[in-house]
Amino acid sequence: MVKLTMDMIARCTSGYTKKKRDESMQHYLKRLTHLYLEDRNIDDIGDDLAMCRNLTVLYLYDNKLPKVPVLLQNQNLTHLYLQNNHITRMENLAPLRRLTKLYLGGNSITVVEGLEKLDMLQEFHIENQNLPPGEKLLFDPRSLKTLSMCLQVLNVSGNNLDSIRELECLRELTQIMANDNNLNDMRELGHLLTAWRSLWRLELIGNPMCHKSKYRDRVIVMAHRLEILDGKEISDNARQFLENWQASKEKRRDNLSRKNTEDTLNLGHLKDKDLPPVAFPKHGGIPGYIMPGLPRKQFDDILARSASLPNSAVQPHRTPKAPLGPKSHSDLVGPRYKNTFGTTSPMQRRSLTLSSESHPRGLIIIGGEDLGSGDMSVQD
Repeated sequence: MVKLTMDMIARCTSGYTKKKRDESMQHYLKRLTHLYLEDRNIDDIGDDLAMCRNLTVLYLYDNKLPKVPVLLQNQNLTHLYLQNNHITRMENLAPLRRLTKLYLGGNSITVVEGLEKLDMLQEFHIENQNLPPGEKLLFDPRSLKTLSMCLQVLNVSGNNLDSIRELECLRELTQIMANDNNLNDMRELGHLLTAWRSLWRLELIGNPMCHKSKYRDRVIVMAHRLEILDGKEISDNARQFLENWQASKEKRRDNLSRKNTEDTLNLGHLKDKDLPPVAFPKHGGIPGYIMPGLPRKQFDDILARSASLPNSAVQPHRTPKAPLGPKSHSDLVGPRYKNTFGTTSPMQRRSLTLSSESHPRGLIIIGGEDLGSGDMSVQD
């Protein structure tokens, strides 16, 4: 264990603040503004640091501190460096109201908290925390609310973050470093870049989104004020070219959308006569049905020829004949019918026995001629 002592404090100052010969130790410690206590294996601050009332910059990184030291008597601090210690919780920071830069990277902090009183904090570095497997760094909304009014530089690299949407409230950001996380949502990034209007530096190296097509071009187009992306400066010529390309792309998309809209409106105003004729099949032999694959004229010719056939289902208009009078059996014995039928067999003669019940009109057709209606019977 290494505890901070008064002698160690006296030896860890800059060359500009050496102790004078006739100066008391108490007076000397009171006028100190910078202390360089880094890499001393310190794990206990003790009470001697309270004598440094005018201390503004304190370097305590690369030590073995288990927690943020209590600095109630050092309220003039503006810069506090606590990287690479064994700190697990953000505490004891409320009295440091004048703090503008806070460095806590390389510790084991899981939640960003305890910053509600630090309304002058401009830089906050909490990168590369030693988090438990599967966990990511969390943010207390109360601390974010305070930081939204003052924070300009934020470093959250290497903290397993898959989203930084909750950082949207940090409207004063000018620089953000979020390397080596799990960020992959370009749409979310575009939304954040719209909110961070003063951002001029963005670091995202080591995130999955960096491997997406035209990643750099898309980010430059989305962030008009960005000057440095992933450590590389954005030239004015490159920005102008990409902005012109994006403008032409959006113009083509708007023209296409407008054309599709006009086509839809025009189609809605078409009249029936403007539409092509559609022939639907009509069953039951109703005239007007067009046989698929045949022109109308050819179909009409076929229909006319079929109507002239004797047994055609479609008969042309015929003037009905005058009904014949009653015919007796003797009418069928004349030479005309005898020559036609000749000698008839009993079966043939039986077939000539017709009645009005077996024929719907009581007609007798022999040899294809209509003999009219009447009662007729042929006996064997």
